[in-house]
Amino acid sequence: MKLRVSVVQYHLHTINSFAEFAAQCEHYIKTAEEFGAEFVLFPEFFTTQLLSIGNGQGQSLTINDLPSFTNQYRDLFIKFAKETNMHIIAGTHVLEKDGKLYNTAHLFYPDGRVGEQAKLHITPTEVNEWNMAAGDSFQIFETEKGKIALLTCYDIEFPEIVRMAKAKGADVIFCPSCTDDRHGFHRVRYTSHARAIENQVYVVLTGTVGALPTVDFMRANFGQAVIITPNDIPFPPKGLLVEGEINNDMVVTADLDLELLYEVRERGSVTTWRDRRTDLYTDWN
Repeated sequence: MKLRVSVVQYHLHTINSFAEFAAQCEHYIKTAEEFGAEFVLFPEFFTTQLLSIGNGQGQSLTINDLPSFTNQYRDLFIKFAKETNMHIIAGTHVLEKDGKLYNTAHLFYPDGRVGEQAKLHITPTEVNEWNMAAGDSFQIFETEKGKIALLTCYDIEFPEIVRMAKAKGADVIFCPSCTDDRHGFHRVRYTSHARAIENQVYVVLTGTVGALPTVDFMRANFGQAVIITPNDIPFPPKGLLVEGEINNDMVVTADLDLELLYEVRERGSVTTWRDRRTDLYTDWN
């Protein structure tokens, strides 16, 4: 079984209205649709672009204002998913629940359902500057093309959670990310490769590009879209199915063959999932 995935390098720039945000998102959605994509991934924190709209009095909006756009955000992507019959992982959007802010990945199904997965591991900036709270539960998502997991940026740097995702049957890890420099970018990138090798899964990763000069902590972005595979025949030697041009505004698309994952798990040069030493260390499930 194959699934076609389009991955968005979302270009952040100052806008004046939600309509401008919607038009930019529609551009990426239509591009993915033209390539026949069944799944689309947007980056983490791409909705912070809405903060650049300001309050109409010359003052910038803050992260605490972002949840006020939730209904518009959800309605927009529910409409996109229904119209295109695609599964859309619309990056992350900040939700407010019981007085706490959660950086939450959203999966929009073609039938109008919406899945949510709050980020589980919160960076010091998110805690100290934005007062974010960590999610306290983890799930995988059933789709017509199998089971997937949504792990956001810093989450991918923790091997245990991806072990759990694989143990629960996920073959594809979608990782929306947002990094502001080369150090952060490469941390997420290198650990994504490690997770793909350790668990013999696909990792679909993307980040924001561009800049929001009036939005605190979103003034610099360093990002690239990539689909990462295990490092084994019949996959590419470097474990790269496709990647974009760093920091460019673009969409990349490729087909993920799930049968190849099953093949390497059984008959690969190495069989890392099967060869776990669960007699020596914990097996997460």
